[in-house]
Order: sequence, then structure tokens, then C-alpha cells
Amino acid sequence: MIECANCETAQFLQITRSRVYFEADELLREIDERYECTLCGATGSYTYTGTDHEVDPDASATVAGGVTLTRRKPEHA
Repeated sequence: MIECANCETAQFLQITRSRVYFEADELLREIDERYECTLCGATGSYTYTGTDHEVDPDASATVAGGVTLTRRKPEHA
């Protein structure tokens, strides 16, 4: 899950830009997203670059700015 590093929640994150790239064989190759927290105004990005033999999807993911990547499940639905 991607969440705001300041607010420590995903509840107020808004995707401001998203790009998904597939190759001809329909394998997901890249996800590039930009986020903004509507509560505190923090901004950040998430980038995933896939491979043919992906064991751990989080291993190919990077975050920058005011967002963090966590395996924690949301406390409130």
C-alpha cells in the first residue's frame, strides 16, 4: 500500500498522474504514478518496473518524496 509519509495513511492520497506501460506480449513493464495528499499537501511518486520472472513485486518498486510503500493493511475501510 502507498501512504502519505506525513499523515501515515492512504486515505487522503490522490493520484495526480498515472502511466502504465505494457509490452507487445501483454506483460506489465512499468507503472509510474504521482501522488498528492489532500490533507497536508505532500507530494511523491511511485515507480514499478517489472521483469519476466518477478518473485517479489515490491523489490522492483521505488517511492520518492512524501509517500511510503508499506505492506501494512489499512486500519479503516
